[in-house]
Parts: sequence; structure tokens; C-alpha cells
Amino acid sequence: MPDHLAPGVAIEARPHRAPPIAAAGTGTAAFVGPTSTGPCREGDGPGEALELLTSLADYERVHGGLADLALGPGVPATNHLAHAVRAFFNEGGTRLYVSRVVGAGAARAEARVSVEPPLRWRARWPGAAGNGRVHVRELRRAASPEALAQAPLGSVLCLPDAVLCVKRGDGWGAPGQPAMPVRSARELADAGACLLTLAVSCTDRDGHTRRDEGLGLSPEHPRWIGSALRGPVALEAPRTLPPAMLRALLLQGLSECEWRLAGGSDGGEPTPADYRRALEAVAALDDVSIVAAPGSSAYATADPEAPLAIAAALVAHAEAWRAWRVALLDTPPDLTPAQARQHRRRFDSSHAAMYYPWVVAARPLAAGAAPGSSGEVVLPPSGFVAGVWARCDAQHGVHRAPANEVVRGALRFVHPISTAEQELLGPLGLNCLRSFSDRGHRVWGARLLSSDLQWKYVAPRRSFLAIEASIVRGVRWAAFEPNGEALWTRLRQGIADFLHARWREGALQGTGAEQAFFVRCDRSTMGEHDLAEGRVVVLVGVALLRPFEFVVFRVAQDTARTNA
Repeated sequence: MPDHLAPGVAIEARPHRAPPIAAAGTGTAAFVGPTSTGPCREGDGPGEALELLTSLADYERVHGGLADLALGPGVPATNHLAHAVRAFFNEGGTRLYVSRVVGAGAARAEARVSVEPPLRWRARWPGAAGNGRVHVRELRRAASPEALAQAPLGSVLCLPDAVLCVKRGDGWGAPGQPAMPVRSARELADAGACLLTLAVSCTDRDGHTRRDEGLGLSPEHPRWIGSALRGPVALEAPRTLPPAMLRALLLQGLSECEWRLAGGSDGGEPTPADYRRALEAVAALDDVSIVAAPGSSAYATADPEAPLAIAAALVAHAEAWRAWRVALLDTPPDLTPAQARQHRRRFDSSHAAMYYPWVVAARPLAAGAAPGSSGEVVLPPSGFVAGVWARCDAQHGVHRAPANEVVRGALRFVHPISTAEQELLGPLGLNCLRSFSDRGHRVWGARLLSSDLQWKYVAPRRSFLAIEASIVRGVRWAAFEPNGEALWTRLRQGIADFLHARWREGALQGTGAEQAFFVRCDRSTMGEHDLAEGRVVVLVGVALLRPFEFVVFRVAQDTARTNA
């Protein structure tokens, strides 16, 4: 309580209710797998933070296009993850993270400019897509007195006799020489001196270009070419290299010069350890609720357990404490229903769902297919299903089962599922994608890979995870508050208000709020030991909705009236 040192009226504003709890988002997905290019974790380094992607154009800007990969024998050339990203956004997804996986042997493309001093262009990330080119062009701007005054420190000035000077704190001067007097600015302008900067265009193998202009030649310049490039290529240059030498090496005595990069490689087959490393980057994200590794189940390598190990890593990631997410698993391609049943028995988790069969989709013209190849591509279902989940969440809410939804991008499915086959696969928790003559291609199942009957369906599990995440994040304000009746009341009120809103949305059962949930936080939930340890225990119960899977008609005939 503040001290009041003088007589008068003081007003103190004190909150009497808990801050409102915001509902956790549920439509954000994360995909892990090989891509053409983009940030990745190399070795034990932390790697770059993952960027939120909101469109296929975002993905292409960061991770390259749909062109096939070359990851060695036994690994499909189809860029499954890129096609899965396309499917995700086409199906209605709007928020996606991609964590790139690279295998052993992946290398960065480069072009060596000079051995001594060491100077080279180098792709920012490994991959064959880095085998592109860099175009460097010199830009000249008249050195008016105004331009000289506004030029940042480290700017380079070319004098009429071709001598270069650099702007320092005390004026303009050649490196190692006293500064040029400021009063000579008008003389320099009249003599035709000019300010020099560079423009760099970096183009990768797939034709994506990034342009940067206004790059400086001196390390003191705020946009020094050795640190300011943000495209797919970086210039590795010593900071002690004089601007005149750097200019001569990069331009080879010309006004513009082009350098070809080579040696980039996609590397070999990614291992389960590589996938686990990529999943570590996803673990740091708070807003992800769906994770998948599209294409990882298609590996046909010397180690047949590798796809299963990758799936197990994905499930373990989803099951981690306070991850609050569900993993989407694919069956291997070309499985018969009987083989799919056997594959499904390898998993048991209430944080994972599996879909079958694979999807036949149209191959985009820009997908980099070889001439004469088919206009279709066979893809894992996880990318499509993740988009369907996100679309269903946005339209109906996470409590609604993401089934009986159209798969927009499907031409057909690899194996047409009959009703009899559905009756064998569905009870096992293997969700089917089916084609109907009058209703199109649809997701026809929303079950988990769980033997626990309490967590049988996707919707209740995801709804529960969203509620739990919302409450845990929404009561963080209570840390270090005095542990007493006032705190307990505010916690009860805040959580009850949040759950009441969920009930009004139709996410909970019950004709009244008292039937939908309860919240307890008092002496009945905490003992003396809890209070001594500074622990607040809140008991929350919710009545989750269950999906409506079966329609049963009970028909009775009134025989008396029939006979009459």
C-alpha cells in the first residue's frame, strides 16, 4: 500500500477480478522435413528462429520452390514437404512454421573471389538450390555538398583522379591519411567526385532473385556488403580489407561483374536424429498445435525402421510436457488396407492421428518435373489434413470433429476405400480418406491412435489441450501473488469466466453452465503442506463434447393397425 504523507483524498485503483483468459489458437501447424533451401540447424548450433509463413509465396521466399530434391538412393525425389505446404494453404490453413531437415553431406554453394586475402561468395544455407549466381554492379551518385553532408560514416567517395576516400568522424580521407578538410566539399562536387555504393542481385538455381542496393564498401558503413546482405547469399570478407581492394576484387576492374556459385548439395538421407534436431526448434514455439513430417514415411532405405523412428520422434514431441499439440502421421505409400492395419498397430498415443491412403493431386507447372513426366503427383495426406483441421477450427471451432470435410486438392486417392474396408480400419483408429460419387473427396474419420477409451477422438483431445493451454498461460499473472482467499477467488472467477464462454460457444456439454464445468480453489483443494510450499491447487473439470459418428434408426411397425 502506498504511503499517504499529506492529508487529502487519495484514489487507489485495484483490480477485483482476474485478467481475462485468452483462448489459445489451434490452427497453427509446424512441418518438419527436407526443403530446397532455407534456415536449418547445422551441428549443435542453435540455428535461426523459425519464421511464421502465411502463404505459399512466403514458403518459396524462405525455403525455395517445389522442385524435386536429390537426397540419395531410397529417398523419394518428390519434394513432399513443399507440396504439403501448398496443400495446407489450399485446404484453408493460414499459419505455418517449417523446420528444415538436412542430412549428412549437405553443402553450401560458393564462388571464391580471392584466396589471399580470403574473399568468397557463399550460400547462406546448404542445398543444391544455392548453385546460382551473384551479379554485382557499381552505383555512382553525384557528390553534391548536401549528399556529402548526409552520407553516413563509412561512405566511399571516388575522386576525379580515381582515389577513394572514406567518410570518418573528422571528415573525408583516404585510409591511413589525414582527413580531407570539410571546406573542400564544394570543390569536390564541382570536380565531378561521386559517392560509390554497390547493388547485388542473388539468384538461386530455381530462379528466385533477391536484390540489395546501397551497399557500402567500408566496414564502418551501416550497410556494409559483408554484413548487410539478407538474401540467399552472403559475402565472407575480412573487415580489414581496404575498400579500394574490395571494390577491385568484386568488380574485376569493371562496372559490373557476375559470379557463379557451385558445390551446393542437398546431402544424403535425413536420419531420425536429424528430424529430432529439427523438432527441437519447433518445441520453442508456443502457438503450434499441429505437427507433421510429410514424406518421412516414404523412405525405402537400408534401415526399414527409420520411418518408424521418425514417427516415434514426432509422437514424443507432441506428448512432451506442456506441448499442447497433436501429431499427424502418414502411412507409407502403396499400402493395402491389410498392410495399413498392421502399420497402425505400431503406435499407441492419445496425441497422434493417422490417415490413409495417400492423395493423388495435380502437379503444378512450376514444380520442376522432368519433361514428359505425369501431370499428377502422389502426396502424403498429412499436409491436406492439417489444412482441413485449420479450416474446420476457423469455421466451427476446435470442438467440432475435423471430419466429413472436403479435400479440395485431391484428384483421387491411391486406394479407393470401400465401406467394408472402412469398417475394418475405422475401429482401429486409422482415419480414411474416401471418395463419394455424389459428395466428392472427404476426410472420413477423426480418431486418435489411442487404446485409452477416454481419448478416442481427435476433437475432444484437441479441445482439452486448447483449454488447458489457455488456462495455464492465462493464470501466469498469479505467480508470486499472496497465497490466500483473495487470490483463490480471483483464480476461480477468471477460469470460470473463460469456461463459461466456451460453454456458450457450444464447446462443452450441458444445458446449464453447472453441468458443463466446475472450478474449485479453496481449502478443499490445498492442504497445509501445499500452503507451506507456496503452491496453489486449482481443480477444474469440463464436460467435453463427443463426435456424432453413427446414425441409428429404430423402426417399429404397428402390426395391429397394419392388420386392420
